Amino acid sequence: MAMAFKMATTGMRVTEECTSSFLEMKWKKVHRYIVFKIDENSRKVTVDKVGGAGENYQDLTASLPVDDCRYAVFDFDFVTVDNCRKSKIFFIYWSPEASRIRAKILYATSKAGLRRVLEGIHYELQATDPTEMGFDIIQDRAK
Repeated sequence: MAMAFKMATTGMRVTEECTSSFLEMKWKKVHRYIVFKIDENSRKVTVDKVGGAGENYQDLTASLPVDDCRYAVFDFDFVTVDNCRKSKIFFIYWSPEASRIRAKILYATSKAGLRRVLEGIHYELQATDPTEMGFDIIQDRAK
């Protein structure tokens, strides 16, 4: 059984796979993004999907369900005006209008616990529809 980290606010646990996948993305750059979901039966935050290093932001947005909440982290690489390569990690809380009220409450109350476990996040976005998390918003925030 995977080691899990308890989230104090809701009793949710973050699986070891979540933290190890995040560290692989952050340090080894083997993932472009990770989508997390809450398994209500086991009361754990688990990895739902991992995007390979060759995938992009559009792949992440396409992998988010239209009728359920998710968390995601995205590693945004860019070049500054000084020609320096930089990387910023975004935490995205996806809560679409079509999702159940129970899911919205569960994800909202569990978000802080997951954020504490995922150290090194630079920016956070909260979105209820795709226009609130467009690539232009990511670019503007990173600069």
